[in-house]
Parts: sequence; C-alpha cells; structure tokens
Amino acid sequence: MQNYEKFKEQIFKKTGINLSCYKERQMKRRIDSLIKRNNFDTYDDYFLAISKDKSLFDEFINYLTINVSEFYRNATQWEIIKDDIVPTLLKHSKSIKIWSAACSTGEEPYSLVLVLSQLMPLNQIKIIATDIDREALNKAQIGIYSAKSIENIPKDLMNKYFTKIGDSYRISEEIKKCVEFKQHNLLSDKYPDKCDLIVCRNVMIYFTEESKEEMYRKFHDSLNDHGVLFVGSTEQIILPNRYHLTALKTFFYKKI
Repeated sequence: MQNYEKFKEQIFKKTGINLSCYKERQMKRRIDSLIKRNNFDTYDDYFLAISKDKSLFDEFINYLTINVSEFYRNATQWEIIKDDIVPTLLKHSKSIKIWSAACSTGEEPYSLVLVLSQLMPLNQIKIIATDIDREALNKAQIGIYSAKSIENIPKDLMNKYFTKIGDSYRISEEIKKCVEFKQHNLLSDKYPDKCDLIVCRNVMIYFTEESKEEMYRKFHDSLNDHGVLFVGSTEQIILPNRYHLTALKTFFYKKI
C-alpha cells in the first residue's frame, strides 16, 4: 500500500502518536495486517473509517500499543526489587515516589504494590502508572485478570488480595487504591519528576534508537539523586554512562 507517510502525518495530527519514532518495518507490518483484516484497501480509506467509527479507532490504538503483560514478569527481578532496590531507597526516604511507565493493563504497577506491601503499610504506597492506551488503562482500573497472568504471584499474596470470579481473578480494592492511572505519551508528554524508582519494561524495543536515546535522557532527568531505572529483560542499556546512568544490577540503572 502507498501513502504510509501521509497516514503517519494524519495519525500524528489526530492522536499525537508519532509513528516515525517506532521501528518502521515492524510497525508498518502490524498496521497493514490490521487494515487488511478490516477489509480496507488503502491507508486513506482506513484513516477515514477510524475517524468516523470509535470502535475501529479504539481497535487501532489497542493494536498499536502492544499490551502483553503478566504479574511478576521475570520473577527473580522482582525479588531484587523487594530485597535490595526498595530497602536501599527507603534508607534515603521513608516515602518513595514510583512511576510505572507504559503500564499496559496494570499487571506491573499492581505487582509493585504487592512487593511494597511486604515492606510498608498499604496507606503509604502510591504508584503513578501511565500508558498511551486508554482502553488498557480502563482494563487496569477494572483489575480483573486471567489465571495465566497471575501465576507468578506468591501464594500468600494471591490468597490475601485476589478473589476468584469464574475463570478470572479480581484484585482487591485496597491494592487498586494504591495506584493512580493516567494517560501519557512517552514520546511527547512531560515526565513526572523526582521519582525514586521508574519502571519501564518491554516497550523500548519498539522504538528507534534516536527515540530511545531521548527517552533515556528524560528518565535520567525524572529520577531523584538516588533514583533507579528498571528496564525489561531484552532492553539492557549499552553504555549507560552516556545518559548519566550506571548499572546497579542487570536491568537496574542508578542515576549518577
């Protein structure tokens, strides 16, 4: 299909999402697949359709933002957060500010609350959780998850904070109250400041190198002096000192 550049411009004007910041071959392939699945022949026809049909537009945003998540993803890394990262941060301050960026459908920020609940009272926990996808945020706020997504949660926390509903599991209101969900575009919106811990995992792989470099610099600026950035298992930062970060442990980087 032709006119992909025009389509990118139209999407940017409509949504503020800059498709040029994503790896083009990968993103174009996903969009082309979606267009064909909906029986459109051109980018122009598809853009016209999503401009008029909210359900098609919501589907496009959902498809664009790849929401694949689970609780305690890469479980050993969450042990490091519980046993090392958070206790160290608490030595500097009794209350810590945490941002879960690109939080998808909520598994990650809720995992953070579950970890922190073992170290402090729930009424002292506040997580900022952001994502570009409004539908994903809606699902996060509902807080109902499949058996597959919760299988890594420690049994005692499962029993304490989840209720079985049919084949799914609902997270408790007391956990949900600890998370504030907001819509946010990592490419264009202002980042929260003075964060003690930023968790941004399994999303950077979809962006161009130029976009990633800009985001790493912004993450650095968002961290407190002792702050830590936690990235995904396929997203180790090459030469982190370029962004004034230093490797604390694998996938954890401290501001310098």
